[in-house]
Amino acid sequence: MESGLWYLREEKWGKSVFKKQWPAFLLAFVLPLLAVFWWWGGFSSVSVSETEAGPYRYAYIDYEGPISNMRKSQRTALDKFTVAKVAAGDTISVILTDPRAANGKVRAQLGYTLAVNAPVPAGMKEGRIERRAIYAAHVQAATLLAPSKTYLALSETLESKGKTLVMPTVELYRPAGQASRIGTFTLEMDR
Repeated sequence: MESGLWYLREEKWGKSVFKKQWPAFLLAFVLPLLAVFWWWGGFSSVSVSETEAGPYRYAYIDYEGPISNMRKSQRTALDKFTVAKVAAGDTISVILTDPRAANGKVRAQLGYTLAVNAPVPAGMKEGRIERRAIYAAHVQAATLLAPSKTYLALSETLESKGKTLVMPTVELYRPAGQASRIGTFTLEMDR
């Protein structure tokens, strides 16, 4: 009777199929995955510092729901900028509640920074954040990887100082300006 792992059993030549094919497996599957992870910034280090940031002027829409669905609402905000023919600046998300405390649900303000004289697009609210002392975590990575990397690094830094992560936090993403480049994600928390 044949084993369910036929590709691992010894053949009449004394080597398994996997042992003979491992270089092809690496080239076809593992190396491309590692290359994509690298390109997305998966191996980028996060820098955490104490600094000052702001002021910010931004237009936003309110969001309440799973943190995993925030990107859809962020896209809705960008569509409002496009319809209003207003230049959208950096992506900004002000996370008002802790997703760990509510099973992954958050209240947030999702939008884009505005130039000083730019009008607020219809259906959006204007927000302002004054200059303030913050803890900042920076990483050059894709938007899917960057938040988890920066929150972890900031949390570890705060823990070493006997502090904890406190909401609200401000997330800023500045695109690199080219489709082939990854932008910079910054996480800010008031000191």
